Amino acid sequence: MTLAFLFPGQGSQAIGMGVDLAEAFASAREVFQEVDDALGQKLSALMKDGPEADLTLTENAQPALMAVSLAVIRTLDKEFGVSIEKAGFVAGHSLGEYSALAAAGAISLADTARLLKLRGQAMQRAVPVGEGPWPP
Repeated sequence: MTLAFLFPGQGSQAIGMGVDLAEAFASAREVFQEVDDALGQKLSALMKDGPEADLTLTENAQPALMAVSLAVIRTLDKEFGVSIEKAGFVAGHSLGEYSALAAAGAISLADTARLLKLRGQAMQRAVPVGEGPWPP
């Protein structure tokens, strides 16, 4: 059997995502702290407590979803011995492509967080909140 990791695109963000994982595993907390440090922002607090309108902003949702994805990957590796190197395939949809690249080690976690923050800001400028199809 071949192992594959698939990472989600934007839209699956929710207040409280990653909280249980961070409470249970230091490896997940380390990922969230590294993302907070890279961004100079307490994104983990926004993910935990909201408000939802701020988490839904593309500039926050994208690095937040990537952080949860990488927290899962790091936890699987450190706590359960399931490393990304065992995967035959690593892929993602839209934003998830960046998570896949970070998980595979092509881009550092900190650089991916900063890149997604910039990507999200550019996307928000292109289609301001309340205009276009996203967010609904």
